Amino acid sequence: MNPQGKRSISCWTAPPRVYFPDYATKRCMSLPERGQKAMRQFAMTAALGAVLLVAGMDPAIGEPVPGFQSLFNGKDLTGWVNVNTADDTWSVRDGVLVCSGRPIGVMRSEKQYENFVLHIEWMHVEPGGNSGVFVWSNAQPDPRTRLPNGVEVQMLELDWVNLNKRNGETPPIAYVHGELFGVGGVQTIPDNPRGSRSKSIENRAKGRGEWNTYDVVAVDGVIKLSVNGRFVNGISRSSQKKGYLCLESEGAEIHFRNIQIMELPPGVTGPGEY
Repeated sequence: MNPQGKRSISCWTAPPRVYFPDYATKRCMSLPERGQKAMRQFAMTAALGAVLLVAGMDPAIGEPVPGFQSLFNGKDLTGWVNVNTADDTWSVRDGVLVCSGRPIGVMRSEKQYENFVLHIEWMHVEPGGNSGVFVWSNAQPDPRTRLPNGVEVQMLELDWVNLNKRNGETPPIAYVHGELFGVGGVQTIPDNPRGSRSKSIENRAKGRGEWNTYDVVAVDGVIKLSVNGRFVNGISRSSQKKGYLCLESEGAEIHFRNIQIMELPPGVTGPGEY
């Protein structure tokens, strides 16, 4: 047996002809034959590499790496479906997606998403503005609230707490720095509980006239939220793990830009399962 555990092949050699064992064909091979075989193998490898490169795969790296795809082209509402708002609720102005805030309702993505990273930038222009993005939503609004189910990633303007006092008391400042909570019967476990909601552990949101950046990582019922460059909130064990993205119109003008998504491999949900 040779060192690789294969049965040895004895090859007779008589100079100037030299023979080498070929374990694939189980016979002896002359030096010219061996060279021709090596060239064929090289050509096949090069051809396979070319096919993989044309298909978008680098054979030295493996499978393609997921990348971000734009959900807003800066020109029109391609890729979005108006669910229950007016024709003029959503518009594009100077490359920015503008929501008038009226009436209350949502616009949804064309397709559903399960596991993903969402990047979205938003800016309120009115004091106390209210909005948000629903993830893993069924995009079927409740007739009473005009809003669908899902997990809401809230976007409130900083003055909201001052303009919505209850019994003379100002609500907790945590309201306005990126709360996460289930809506419409969707259940979640908050990382930083404020009742059933999860509050951010650091106040990082900016007020009206300033752009905010949210990065939302959603995987298998777990959501982590970064507000302006730092992860500060999260939920887990969501009872709904797949659905549409819904942008919310809720009474005040808000602007959106640079909406991008990176889809990740699927998890525990099946086809058609929320």
